[in-house]
Amino acid sequence: MNIEEIRDYALAKADAEEGMPFGNETLVFKVRGKLFLLMGLDNDPLQFNVKCDPARAIELREEYDCVIPGYHMNKKHWNTVIIDGTLTKKQLKEMIDHSYALVAKRK
Repeated sequence: MNIEEIRDYALAKADAEEGMPFGNETLVFKVRGKLFLLMGLDNDPLQFNVKCDPARAIELREEYDCVIPGYHMNKKHWNTVIIDGTLTKKQLKEMIDHSYALVAKRK
C-alpha cells in the first residue's frame, strides 16, 4: 500500500477524520476525536502507527520484523508497521481495521 491508499482506506471508515495536529510531517486519523492511525509523511520506507490489543501486539512483533513497538506511543498498545513488502495489503488493512475497532468502540 502507498500513502494515498492508506489515506483513502482510513477515511472510508465511519466518522473518520484526518488532521495534522503534530505538524506538517505527520498525518493523523481519528474517530470521534481519538487516534487510530498516524503516518509520517517523510518516512522511507513508509510506516504507520496503529493501536493493537496488547497480546496481539506482542505476537505480531515476534512474527514480523516489520512490526515494532509504537514509535513515540504507548508501546503496550501501539505498533509501528513498516511497509517493506513483508505484509500483504490484506494484512495491512486488517491492522488498520483492528485499530479503528478498538478506538471506535470506546465511549
